[in-house]
Amino acid sequence: MKYKMYSELFEQPDSIRKTFETELKNMEKIANKLSKVDRIYLVGCGSSLSTAYTAKDALEMVTNLNIDVFTGYEFYYNKKIDGENSAAIFTSQSGETADTLAALRRANELGLHTIAISNEKDSSMIKEAKYSVVTQCGREEAILGTKTYVTQLSTLYYILFSASDYEKTDELLKELKSIPDLMEKIIEDTEEENKKLAYKLKDEEIFYALGSGPNFGLAYKLAMTMLMEGALKHSCPLYSSEFRHGLIERAEKDVPIIILDSQYPSDEITQKAIDFCEKIGVKTLVYRMQDYSNINNLLSPFILVIPLEWFVFYLAHYNGEDPGSTRHIGKVRYE
Repeated sequence: MKYKMYSELFEQPDSIRKTFETELKNMEKIANKLSKVDRIYLVGCGSSLSTAYTAKDALEMVTNLNIDVFTGYEFYYNKKIDGENSAAIFTSQSGETADTLAALRRANELGLHTIAISNEKDSSMIKEAKYSVVTQCGREEAILGTKTYVTQLSTLYYILFSASDYEKTDELLKELKSIPDLMEKIIEDTEEENKKLAYKLKDEEIFYALGSGPNFGLAYKLAMTMLMEGALKHSCPLYSSEFRHGLIERAEKDVPIIILDSQYPSDEITQKAIDFCEKIGVKTLVYRMQDYSNINNLLSPFILVIPLEWFVFYLAHYNGEDPGSTRHIGKVRYE
């Protein structure tokens, strides 16, 4: 069993460490700039969009930062982008994502402060943005994104929380820097359990994914880039509060629903969804942050992504698929 995702999954902790070692002062400088703007746009596609959703929801739970999230072309075509005292952060593993690059160029034309976060130092986005952060992951080959996801998210958290008025910022950033050590233990501890779970559910064809607050971004990644791209399973992400609109009519006995719970205030609704699912015999897979760590629950996606990666890795394997390969991605280009 030789899949590139396997080794890249283990490389996540060091990727964060190396990024902080090389980019910390740079991120602090960018944070200082962002602390003075009136609005911040987060722009990405695919897995990078999921980090934007998570960062926005985390910041808006505890700060007064004014943040909007867009996909690349939705930003590009939006006529109401405010270029006055605004900034935009563009995230892309390759730094060449056509949608996001077009949005970056549009933002430059509008006079926004532009920041690019990418894993490729010679990419167009890094060269064309006014400020940039280069994540230190080494080349990533598995399409669903492991180490580039966690480093992107960690840089967004560090920059945005440093720029915010959150009263526990120092404590949060200290815990953020401890994430690599926690990840190493969780990587070791959660493989076998999720391997067994994946085997049990290998014949399922559709999975729903629910999350609240910052966990919605992770639910989005789980459905869009992990289950659909990595395991080739049908999937749909929802905010937990939307469970009773639509999905509640498809939640039936033996339908698999993955639910993320981190005891956010809004997870009161998540628990109602869990209770309903268990009552009617849904195959409910609940991933609770408190089962893995007791750090600030705003950091939950960094924790819960690890057991989910193992689950998707083995789900793909037991269906004869390479979780890091693609069938169509890369064949369709938007120039």
